Amino acid sequence: MSAPSVSPIPITTISELKQHHSQLVRLGLASHPAHARRLLAFLSRDPARLPYAARLLAHHPDPHPALFNPLFASLPPRHAAAFLALMLSLPLHPDHFTLPQLLPAAPLPLAAQLHALLLKLNFHSHTHSFNALLAAYLANGRADLASRLFGGGSSSLALDVVSWTTMVGGLCRLGLVDDARDLFDAMPDRNLISWNSMITGYIKAGRFLDALEVFDQMRALGVEGNGFVATSAVVACTGAGVLARGREVHRWAEQSGIKMDEKLATAVVDMYCKCGSVDEACRLFQALPTKGLTSWNCMIGGLAVHGRCKDAIELFHQMERENVTSDDVTLVNLLTACAHTGMVSDGRHYYNYIVQRYGIEPKMEHYGCMVDLFGRAGLLDEAKKVIDDMPMEPDIGVLGALFGACKIHRDVDLGETIGWRVIDLDPQNSGRYVLLANLLASAGRWADVGKVRQLMDKRNVSKEAGRSTIEIEGKVCEFQCGSLCHPQEKDIFAMAKDMMRKIRLEGYVADTSDVLHDITDEVKETSLLYHSEKLAIAFGLLRTRPGDTMRITKNLRVCRDCHEATKFISRMFEREIVVRDRNRFHHFKDGICSCKDYW
Repeated sequence: MSAPSVSPIPITTISELKQHHSQLVRLGLASHPAHARRLLAFLSRDPARLPYAARLLAHHPDPHPALFNPLFASLPPRHAAAFLALMLSLPLHPDHFTLPQLLPAAPLPLAAQLHALLLKLNFHSHTHSFNALLAAYLANGRADLASRLFGGGSSSLALDVVSWTTMVGGLCRLGLVDDARDLFDAMPDRNLISWNSMITGYIKAGRFLDALEVFDQMRALGVEGNGFVATSAVVACTGAGVLARGREVHRWAEQSGIKMDEKLATAVVDMYCKCGSVDEACRLFQALPTKGLTSWNCMIGGLAVHGRCKDAIELFHQMERENVTSDDVTLVNLLTACAHTGMVSDGRHYYNYIVQRYGIEPKMEHYGCMVDLFGRAGLLDEAKKVIDDMPMEPDIGVLGALFGACKIHRDVDLGETIGWRVIDLDPQNSGRYVLLANLLASAGRWADVGKVRQLMDKRNVSKEAGRSTIEIEGKVCEFQCGSLCHPQEKDIFAMAKDMMRKIRLEGYVADTSDVLHDITDEVKETSLLYHSEKLAIAFGLLRTRPGDTMRITKNLRVCRDCHEATKFISRMFEREIVVRDRNRFHHFKDGICSCKDYW
């Protein structure tokens, strides 16, 4: 029933509300649901006004819960609880739709009270209320209470697909993905939200191949996907670094008639960029009928990490020509592009230009990019000046950029000072200790290297093992530095030794500067042979032919020796080798790297 006509006035104060209320009373409209709800909506925002709300309701001929229910979802938990107390004091019992409005944002004490009320009112067999209670416990991190409720719920009501999906999604958000998978596999029925909850749960846990296994299971059962599932599957391919699977998912989305909205398009562009095929990303991006800011930033960022600074700058200018306004992410991506290619003057220019033209206030990450820009170029004094002039205390990212630059340019004094500061800020990150030890080792300060290692042992910090993955025929194989567990173990080691022997004949000389032990050069060279990317490349040479492209993903920054060796291997064995390390992409071909040895 629509509200009878009355000239509404703005209600911003209690005086204005009383004036409007008196007008409604004179017209006999105060009890009309729409007008009463408007009055209650204003009064419910402040618990101090609830006595007035109580008097209003006391004179209402039919204070039905429908007057209250729409208000609960918009109120902060404390106000909602006070409003519920008012409702119960009338007395007016909630209906089946009341508690589901209250539970989603309820803190744990309120959720427990609502649980008791739900039992008292005999609503525990109402599936909608039950599911809302499950969600509330999971949102408060109480998987134990949610599981107990879920396990006991099956005897008193029929659990529906929402009940199961709520549990699966909630457990995933709490990091309990194995428990979520057990429930998921036991589900009598699944909908697309169920499938996507399990896929995204694995993605958030970093278990990308498990996410793709669930996606494959969904397709095998003939379940038709949607844009959300497609986006999640693409993100899983990105995380796993599997280009062939990414292409397959992209084709599946197109053949399934799934609309390429901005979110999916950005995910696909990002996948091609991060899986090493930036040219495919460019073609897809340019073919998009409409491009949002997120898509532009994604493509500029993709070009940046591939070291294609001029292309990134040109795309930025195209973005401006199409009247798309830059944001702080655009600035980060352009500065990253300039830092990876040593284009210091361009970096300075675009920093000043974007900040002034678009009114962007520099944030911590922008200062970090400027420190990285100057530091990589060897302008350590300028990098330090950026830190000194910052309007806020530098975080670990900003200091880490200067620390890394000191290692590259072997400034031991500044590097040692910054290194200990970085370790104090990030004491459980093994990479900080290793970088400092490397810097000290380059100066022959083996006693100090020993002190760093002793501190690691004292703090129980273990060095992160180097791991490299290679995608061969759509399958991912992982190799770890210093160890090998593979059916072709003997063949891989034999190939690794053979490829190193052949490139030595072509002029390769091992760079042992990053080996953290005071040992002979011969022993150092032997240890370099077992770096994970060399093992991955050796396996790739066994499984590919001349002219093929090998794609490798490494969890750490590629070391100098492996970088130099890979250049020789690409020419000697006629392979293009694309390596994605922690910081950027390296495209090796015909003995040259796309980074031009600037990384």
